[in-house]
Amino acid sequence: MDEKTSVLVCLGAATAANCVPCFEHYLKKAKGLGLCSEEILEAADLASKVKNGAHLVMRNGIRTFMGNEKASDPCACGPVKGTCCG
Repeated sequence: MDEKTSVLVCLGAATAANCVPCFEHYLKKAKGLGLCSEEILEAADLASKVKNGAHLVMRNGIRTFMGNEKASDPCACGPVKGTCCG
């Protein structure tokens, strides 16, 4: 994997983990490598979509555990498109 791709992956991971210090660290590296704002924001946006999908699955699991049969669709990564990743 090239270094730019590696840094974009790290920015996405930092976003998904809510780790501001990690994001700041890799943002400096990204700027040093010449990555543009659009590339950085796209990595962060994609990570946020994945994180949101995981949140929806957890929320639906809690509803199911609590006896609520009517849980919403988990995320676009599954059978129903358009709720997080799509």
